[in-house]
Amino acid sequence: MSFELIRLTDPVDHRAELADDVRRGLGSHPKWLPSKWFYDDRGSALFVQITELPEYYLTRAETEILEARADEIVGTVTPDEIVELGSGSSTKTRILLEAMRRAGTGRRYAALDVSEGALKDAGSTLVDDYPWLDVEGVLGDLLRDLPRVPRHGRRLVIFLGSTVGNLAPQERPAFFRSIRRGLRADDAFLLGVDLVKDEAEMVAAYDDAAGVSAEFNRNVLVVINRTLDGDLPIDAFEHVTRWVPDASAMAQSLRATRRITATIGALDLEVSLAEGEEIHTEWSCKFTEERLAAELADAGLAIARWWTDAGNRFGLALIR
Repeated sequence: MSFELIRLTDPVDHRAELADDVRRGLGSHPKWLPSKWFYDDRGSALFVQITELPEYYLTRAETEILEARADEIVGTVTPDEIVELGSGSSTKTRILLEAMRRAGTGRRYAALDVSEGALKDAGSTLVDDYPWLDVEGVLGDLLRDLPRVPRHGRRLVIFLGSTVGNLAPQERPAFFRSIRRGLRADDAFLLGVDLVKDEAEMVAAYDDAAGVSAEFNRNVLVVINRTLDGDLPIDAFEHVTRWVPDASAMAQSLRATRRITATIGALDLEVSLAEGEEIHTEWSCKFTEERLAAELADAGLAIARWWTDAGNRFGLALIR
């Protein structure tokens, strides 16, 4: 029916934000870079390729659950609106929108994201495909702004794809508290989480035989070179992924295969790495139902319903 863009925060100066992250991350010991900088147009396309790889079970497993349970989820919550964290126009989002349409409970969808472009692209696509749907793009911060999203009745908040696993363990308590502040008693929060499983299966999902995950990881260096006039030698870094039991996470990094000295021209910054030195780029945390329940309880939340796929690889939690 319509698309509206609402600004809760001023547009982000992404170049300045990247510059700050690069200055701090590559000046630290150990070095690090935030995973959000994977996602320029090329990085986003690479991630779509990853989701279609045989090793990357996450998307298929979550979709399997949603296809089996969407009507049950919507019937349990009877939402007037679906509010998504992130700008979703993917198959998984549509499964829930179509269930809401079948149930006749609501006709509004809102997406909260930091990217104005992503919100506009996703919003225009959904309006074209679902003429019955009112769509709002809300420009704001996923970790803080859910309580400020304009409300139009009972809401089902969704955060799919195990994206919560990209938050470091020390970041999740504040995130879950923000979710709690954004929910009323009759609302619900639908959260997708990847489950702890055989280590080899988890490693393969982030280190596929075709090398797409490696290119995706190295793309953060491509973004830095292009945006900040850098000369980081892309081919001198190898993709590393490992299971870190203490963090219950897969950790991704880029390892220098030789001694490297590079310059980030826009920052007048020289970057040096010894052979074998790594730059941490991403956490992909894995959960058990018990661990997730404990983290949620600390924020005043509880799992009301819990589903897994047939292979018990992925979990979907309906949270109150």
